[in-house]
Amino acid sequence: MKISLNWLKEYIDINDFTTEELEEMLTQTGLEVEGIEKFETIEGGLEGVVVGEVLTCEKHPDADKLKITTVDIGEEEPSTIVCGAPNVAAGQKVLVATVGTTLYPEGGEPFKIKKAKIRGQESFGMICAEDELGIGHSHDGIMILETELPNGTPASEYLNIKSDQVIEIGLTPNRSDATSHIGVARDIHAVTGNAVKWPETSEFPISSEEAPINVVVENKEACPRYAGITIKNVKVGSSPDWLQNSLLAIGLTPKNNVVDVTNFVLHEMGQPLHAFDASVIAGNEVRVKTLPSNTAFTTLDDVERKLHENDLMICNGNDEGMCIAGVFGGKKSGVSESTDTVFLESAYFNPNYIRSTSQRHLLKTDASFRFERGTDPNICVYALKRAALLISELTGGKITGKTIDIYETPIIPVQIDVKYKNIDRLIGIKIDRNRIKEILNRLEIKVSDETETGFTATVPTYRVDVTREADVIEEIVRIYGLNNIPLNETLSADFLSSFDEKDPGKIYTTTAHYLASLGFHEIMSNSLTKPQYAESVEDLKSEEDVVILNKLSEDLGVMRQTLLFGGLEAIARNQNRKQQNLKLFELGKTYKKTEKGYSEGYKLALFVTGDSKEENWQGKAVQSDFHWLFGKVMTILEKFNFNTITKERISDGILADGLSISVNNKLLVKFGIVKNELTSINEVKIPVWYAEFDWDMMLKLKDNSLKYDEISRFPEVRRDLSLVIDKNISFDDLAATAYKAERKHLKNINVFDVYEGDKIEEGKKAYALSFILENKDKTLTDKMIDQSMNRLIKAFEEENGAYIRK
Repeated sequence: MKISLNWLKEYIDINDFTTEELEEMLTQTGLEVEGIEKFETIEGGLEGVVVGEVLTCEKHPDADKLKITTVDIGEEEPSTIVCGAPNVAAGQKVLVATVGTTLYPEGGEPFKIKKAKIRGQESFGMICAEDELGIGHSHDGIMILETELPNGTPASEYLNIKSDQVIEIGLTPNRSDATSHIGVARDIHAVTGNAVKWPETSEFPISSEEAPINVVVENKEACPRYAGITIKNVKVGSSPDWLQNSLLAIGLTPKNNVVDVTNFVLHEMGQPLHAFDASVIAGNEVRVKTLPSNTAFTTLDDVERKLHENDLMICNGNDEGMCIAGVFGGKKSGVSESTDTVFLESAYFNPNYIRSTSQRHLLKTDASFRFERGTDPNICVYALKRAALLISELTGGKITGKTIDIYETPIIPVQIDVKYKNIDRLIGIKIDRNRIKEILNRLEIKVSDETETGFTATVPTYRVDVTREADVIEEIVRIYGLNNIPLNETLSADFLSSFDEKDPGKIYTTTAHYLASLGFHEIMSNSLTKPQYAESVEDLKSEEDVVILNKLSEDLGVMRQTLLFGGLEAIARNQNRKQQNLKLFELGKTYKKTEKGYSEGYKLALFVTGDSKEENWQGKAVQSDFHWLFGKVMTILEKFNFNTITKERISDGILADGLSISVNNKLLVKFGIVKNELTSINEVKIPVWYAEFDWDMMLKLKDNSLKYDEISRFPEVRRDLSLVIDKNISFDDLAATAYKAERKHLKNINVFDVYEGDKIEEGKKAYALSFILENKDKTLTDKMIDQSMNRLIKAFEEENGAYIRK
């Protein structure tokens, strides 16, 4: 939100404060100043341009269209200036850009005036035309002035150029009371005690004449208060300079003297207004109501919108929509040059209605910004009178008839009981009771029913965010100043927070550090992606895409259902820069539309391409493969203490070949090699190994319990077996059989050789397995070892159909 300091000075005296001091003051009260910029009605402020008088004007000896002039610019000696304007002559008052001046011409690039030699003649400045100064479009000749101002007078003084300081405030959502210049002035008053000067409306005419326009509020829940007034015989035209400059300073484009007044009052006191051309109000009646769903309505931006049944509308007597209440005007009801009579609206709309409508139609306006946060219901008529008087003054119109004010159930100020002990406890120090009352009084929070222990605070209706005792205390401390509260040497609190046993941030940091130690780099890709990606994967359904309504482009039209393509884009970018050996990881959300609504969840993705180990003096490069990725996946899973996992070979819409790992039928991760048709979409020309963890499920099933075992004092024993089994039997099948058959002594099982060839039957393969046996209570004897191995052999033969190679 932008606040003009010149404009702000109309309501409170801030002349004793520098801009930096004002910035500090506002930030300390919660109105954080994010920036300060200079505003000038003419860019550059014509600094260095002065009033001059042409003393002599002679033809240039070496150029037919140039003239050599001497110009008095208020210095000791006249300046010699070569000028090409056809209308320059001695005796003229002109505007001169002196050497060193930067000009900002109309429609051109800025340029600096330098001492120059033109056709052999030195020139010290430039006599300017309108377009060269940026104040008009004419380039027919130089500007000739009618003025008695002395030579050397700055052009800014002659042209009445205004400069201003504009502060940008990062307004928090709760501070709807500060969405205006007077709102900011109130906070300055609370700190300094300087009085706030409200605009005068005492000249507003009181009429007994019936209002020309009748108003009916049908939806009183959505519109608790509606006020209006009619102004006849208006002459719509351009606004005066003071009004245009005020709006331009805060980034608004002036329209006309009626619309500009409504915008001025909005930013003056925070009350949105709307001006209707009374000639389009059929039946001379305004109806505040909702219309049936899918009713077509064309807004000021010439877009036809389909209304929702809960969109509050301002309609005419024929129930035709004229304006989306509190959000956006209609194309046909706005004020134009032909408007003769204006109906001016000032209302209080239910924030919930306005917020929903604004979001439904993706319309964010200055009015909706304020209404959806909550405006002051008790300022409607005052703002209406202020605007009506200004419109009457600037257009020559006449305020006609009674002021309409429909306000059946007035909104009353909130009363809150406040205890001094709670003030002291929450702030941390004891503030003088008189100082507390002074602060609240300046905030217009009335103190009543005071006792030694506390008081009742009556909160003005414009402070919609102050509803609890803690809110009142927050108001006290922000004006008292957080910087004025000393910190104890030891900090303490009377609240003990509970912490989740599974800290997601800590768990991810640990995992990320592990991956980084392996040479992985973290990436962060855009969650907005191409619709074509989901269409290219068999397992993803394009109808489950979360579609962006106000999409930036077609390439960013949906939310991602997988992290795969963001990683492939990163790989393609690096590949095009000759980076082939990549290890990347990303933790991010994926999104999906379901029958019940929308779902989102975190995934952890790993991407590996090229060599897992680069060539060095100790050995050749090692290419990335499934087994390398498998080892890293298993290490991550081990950090989560999963006891029993299930592995299954898969081939799905993403992976040409891979493995999935589950716990209790809950999928934790799937990984393998990405299908070529998917990598080719991003023109990735090398194999990509990919793993995708369901991070939410990993956190949910993580076992936080730690078990510690004493290192055995007794030796391990290794025995080997060579088994011939069917090709469809996996090592996991054999491991499961082994641990089931020999629970007591079997510590570990490993495969150290695999053979498939003509030495064994077709459809068979041979596994060479090693077994580590151990007893934690005593040394294993040969007899105990033989018994364990015999149990294993028998189990392999019966469970897996194996036979032992001797």
